[in-house]
Amino acid sequence: MSYCVSRFQTIRRRTIEVKAGAVGMGGDNPIRVQSMTTSDTQDIAATVRQCIALAEVGCEIIRITAPNVDAAKCLRDIRQKFSAASPTFANIPLVADIHFLPAAAMEAVEHVEKVRVNPGNYADKKRFAIKDYTDADYTDELQRIYDAFTPLVLRAKALGRALRIGANHGSLSDRIMNRYGDTPHGMVESALEFLRIARSHSFDQIVLSMKSSNPKVMIQAYRLLVERMDAEDMHYPLHLGVTEAGDGEDGRIKGAIGIGSLLQDGLGDTIRVSLTEDSVHEIPVARALADKAMALWQKPKCNPIGYTLDSIAPCQFTRRDIVSLTLAPTAEISTKHPPRVITRASSGTTLPDTRAKLSSPVLADTPAEAVLVPVSATAELNVLPRDKTLVLELAPSITAREIPTHTPHTLLRVFTAHDAATLRDFATLTAKNKTILAIATTAADLAALAPMLTTLAQTPRIIFTLAPQPQTSAHPTGAYRQLAEALRALAPSPLARAPIWIRNTPATALATVPIENRESKIENLLDASILTGSLLCDGIGDIVSVETEPDPVRATKLAYNILQGAGARISKTEFVACPSCGRTLFDLQTTTQRIREKTGHLKGLKLAIMGCIVNGPGEMADADFGYVGGAPGKINLYVGKNCVHYNIPQADADNRLIELIKRHGKWVDPA
Repeated sequence: MSYCVSRFQTIRRRTIEVKAGAVGMGGDNPIRVQSMTTSDTQDIAATVRQCIALAEVGCEIIRITAPNVDAAKCLRDIRQKFSAASPTFANIPLVADIHFLPAAAMEAVEHVEKVRVNPGNYADKKRFAIKDYTDADYTDELQRIYDAFTPLVLRAKALGRALRIGANHGSLSDRIMNRYGDTPHGMVESALEFLRIARSHSFDQIVLSMKSSNPKVMIQAYRLLVERMDAEDMHYPLHLGVTEAGDGEDGRIKGAIGIGSLLQDGLGDTIRVSLTEDSVHEIPVARALADKAMALWQKPKCNPIGYTLDSIAPCQFTRRDIVSLTLAPTAEISTKHPPRVITRASSGTTLPDTRAKLSSPVLADTPAEAVLVPVSATAELNVLPRDKTLVLELAPSITAREIPTHTPHTLLRVFTAHDAATLRDFATLTAKNKTILAIATTAADLAALAPMLTTLAQTPRIIFTLAPQPQTSAHPTGAYRQLAEALRALAPSPLARAPIWIRNTPATALATVPIENRESKIENLLDASILTGSLLCDGIGDIVSVETEPDPVRATKLAYNILQGAGARISKTEFVACPSCGRTLFDLQTTTQRIREKTGHLKGLKLAIMGCIVNGPGEMADADFGYVGGAPGKINLYVGKNCVHYNIPQADADNRLIELIKRHGKWVDPA
């Protein structure tokens, strides 16, 4: 399957241009950043204030919920008052967000430049009903959808409006669920049904989205959508987003993994980073992601290793098969274990201080499983502790003959195409010592080293990582993908299944802001999330290190948080929390923070906190428990997708949630 031009370098997918008022998406336009108001839409003054606040921080497209016809009617005054506030605001398009009510969409399209509809609930209701649909039944359902959606298409065409067909993993219709399941395939089919209706009326001003709270599902759905659209000669722009990502660092990590991975592949024309925070905080994150992608567009393209696609199944997660190795006494590397975490010390002299920090109680559940120590001279080797948890990053000047006899350390060194003899010496040494050799190289250099590696008499304990390559046209994720593909070419040698270490270093940064000039940790977080998360969602990566963070505790926690965001290693409670909007029935920010304080110690538990019912049951399908706004001041509690308590007063809901967790045997008292 081919869903992009190249998985190794960013070549933008070509699309038609879609105009929402004065703002173009796709085509030759830059990536547009957008967000959503959180006020009650019928509070016109509050909604206009939020629109102005978003515009002032650089939001290019603003979405407003229209849950009913009365709210949709308010969009007229909101549009007028927002435009009157500044000449520049008149050119910022407003988007009506519609769920359930075609009548609200028909009203909204009269007043704003774009309307978003969710195909899962625009003409359907979700009851999780199980039913076998015959082909005739299904045809009848498609006709019903055609009849419901056609009036909006025709009116949008007449008025020059744009539409977004926004499929959500959490709100697929029962009809889709019964035929395709709760899958990326179901999401894509749901959207294509509506897209074909629009096409039947020669209407092409459409943007598509495939959102999920699970970055892995979201990535797979967009890839499949593009493949299916290409097969039908459809070239519509894409709106990217990870929905219900949560707040704080976790929300930013999930957004960066899902959005960043696709942007690197050349997919995506407008983006929203959904955070359970004030909407203005979404824009700087989205802007940074967009800038990184557009910088990659400008890099010169070349293909030094002769292929553009790899063997990864892009729409089905399978972890890359590897041989088992023991990195440290308590850290085995294998497909039976999650990726391991290495933390860097700045030097051998700072190693004691680094280890003291890494013994902090805050890392009790997220330990650094090995420590990377740079070694620039042979003399430094003699003063390091003989500790199997140390990985020594050797300067190129250090030879294998200078390594102390029977050293227990894992050795990391860069090897180029001209270092075959040196590599043989190190491989022989580590095989004799029964230790590990970490080879930092590139796909092109590995091809030159392969003949020597495959002739080694004794199979060495080897892992591979990427050597710095600042001049390459590939982005770092693409370079690691190339390395994995070059390893696969070594089969049947066991080296084809050697583990891969994902290193986040200054050389792998997608630097729109130089490392030395960064004032905010957000750039380091985004770079590490994009590289590590993208690869993990592809099934690549067995060791992770975040070396752009000088503080070892921060670096270790960030590595674990990225692993959790990618679903690769669970080390704490997982929260699925939606961003606020005008449909929200309680204060999501304070509620999420309050529940996090009470349940954040429940390692491995997945809790969903949803402001309303629109996506609640579906997004909570793989959550253990859900806390959902059912009515003003009332909370519904779920176990999985089943509501077990309705309309609990919010003042009692936290305690009732804890009681529910206890009743199902998932509670442990805080330490």
